[in-house]
Amino acid sequence: MCGRYASARSRIELLEEFVVQRDRVDEPLAPDYNVAPTKPVYAVMTRKSRQDHRPPDDQAQPGSPDTGPASTGPVSTGPASARELRIVRWGLVPSWAKDISIGSRMINARSETVSEKPAFRNAFARRRCLLPADGYYEWQQPRAGTKGPKQPYFICRPDHGLLAFAGIYELWRDRSMPEDDPAAWLWTAAVITTTAPDELGEIHDRMPMVIDRASWSDWLDPANTDAGDVRALLAPAAAHGLTSYPVSLAVNSVRNNGPELVKEAEPVSPGSGGRSDA
Repeated sequence: MCGRYASARSRIELLEEFVVQRDRVDEPLAPDYNVAPTKPVYAVMTRKSRQDHRPPDDQAQPGSPDTGPASTGPVSTGPASARELRIVRWGLVPSWAKDISIGSRMINARSETVSEKPAFRNAFARRRCLLPADGYYEWQQPRAGTKGPKQPYFICRPDHGLLAFAGIYELWRDRSMPEDDPAAWLWTAAVITTTAPDELGEIHDRMPMVIDRASWSDWLDPANTDAGDVRALLAPAAAHGLTSYPVSLAVNSVRNNGPELVKEAEPVSPGSGGRSDA
């Protein structure tokens, strides 16, 4: 977990829901009921204005999206940090990676080790984000002694309200392109996961960490780089109050995408056919 989720809220809805101050989305995404690794997804983050040329973190370098054009003059005193909506690629690519292929294997970061793993620790300290979702899918193994495909479940709030997954993001530069070319920078993200409570753990033992609305600002604050303080924000994150129900095997194929995927369906009968590529 997490290997698939649904994110169908419109750009306008997200701008309002997260009280976004800077919209960095050029082309809005279509509703996606079957988000899979390497797909583009929305992410909410807090960043300094492009008018502020001071390097905000360990990734900044002249001409990067963090700093704007290289400058040897006085530091700008323009707008401070503000909440942004951006599009990122699901599957974190560390800045030191030789190519982006590693991202398909780094869609999740375990909450227990995210502050320690070399691929995640810098992003956890400085580049945290929220990944909006309507819910996520998980697959349950057939009961012992029975055969058949895994049963997919959709897990969401009882009122189908918005979820904000705890995420980390990273910037990777294609060094074959000029560093002042915006296309040279790839924005990627990973979902932080945690142990699932008993009722959800029966389906799968892991789940995405959900950040409570009251903690959004603290989680997104790039000025808080103390790993201990940040880890404390994960402790009260919602790991309960969610509901689950069986959905169609159609979700198994990434080619299928529509609101019918999140509708409750009859569970798969033991010994029935079908396949699961989850």
